[in-house]
Amino acid sequence: MKVVITGGTGFVGQRLAQALLQRGKLTAPGGGQEAIDELLLFDVVIPAKRPAWADERVILRAGDISDSAAVAALIDRDDVSVFHLASVVSGGGEKDFDLAIRVNLTGGLNVFEACRARACQPRLVFASSIAVFGGSTMAPVVGDHAKQTPQTTYGATKAICELLVNDYTRKGFFDGRSARLPTVIVRPGKPNAAASSFVSGLFREPLNGEVCRIPVSEDTVMPLLGYRSIVGGLIALHEAESAALGDDRAVSLPSFTVTVRDMIDSLKRVAGARKLGEIVFQPDPFIQRICDGWPRDASYERATKLGLPRDASLDAIVENYIEDFL
Repeated sequence: MKVVITGGTGFVGQRLAQALLQRGKLTAPGGGQEAIDELLLFDVVIPAKRPAWADERVILRAGDISDSAAVAALIDRDDVSVFHLASVVSGGGEKDFDLAIRVNLTGGLNVFEACRARACQPRLVFASSIAVFGGSTMAPVVGDHAKQTPQTTYGATKAICELLVNDYTRKGFFDGRSARLPTVIVRPGKPNAAASSFVSGLFREPLNGEVCRIPVSEDTVMPLLGYRSIVGGLIALHEAESAALGDDRAVSLPSFTVTVRDMIDSLKRVAGARKLGEIVFQPDPFIQRICDGWPRDASYERATKLGLPRDASLDAIVENYIEDFL
């Protein structure tokens, strides 16, 4: 079978690709386990050098997710599954409304329509976000069935796509699942335009001996999950029985809800004798406003019932990053 990952050359996309290659097979549209013979990573930019982990099954393709013909050409087999990760991130989407609509909404529709055009019901996993929740009436703890009143364009596009995944699945066009991701940590490399980018930076930069500038207060609360469990959760959601999801296809992945101060304490515990770079608080009202509009805590009963993974602790997430990248 073929697997398509949009946003496939990003951090999560590449980690997911490696996990799928290692796994070797997935549940195909017919319901049985089939070997993965083609893994296509689609993104707006692809690496100049082929990743060392990519074997002969991996195809890298650059393109625009808002180009319907380009997306249709990706999903060109009936024995296919799709992980739709491509997205303009939170801070970038808030600054550029048109870009967020074009990539997140039009791009999502293009993927959904390409799946609908197949003569089967391919499984599709859509990477959503807990940013679908928000607003003045948001409960202190949001569950899978909380009302969606997102306070960012990013969150609004994710909420719309969640509803479309539900409806395309109801119509029998594809077998969709939406994974509501918390903030993913710890991302290596450089910061991105996500409002939550500072969270990975809080661990990454000090561990590299570099200064980290935090744009929010130390009592800011963030739900987090490590990248290993994010990848494991996406695969587990793909493999879940369709009947277990019912008519609401969106599942909030398990998370840890911690303050910035908790993150700093965890970093210091795990770092041990390492000399850390300085952490400097440098308030940014734009970032603070976005973070304050997100859920402060989340429950994840459906994910637990489905067997989606959760890291043992925040310290374990940092230890995984050190093991994998340092």
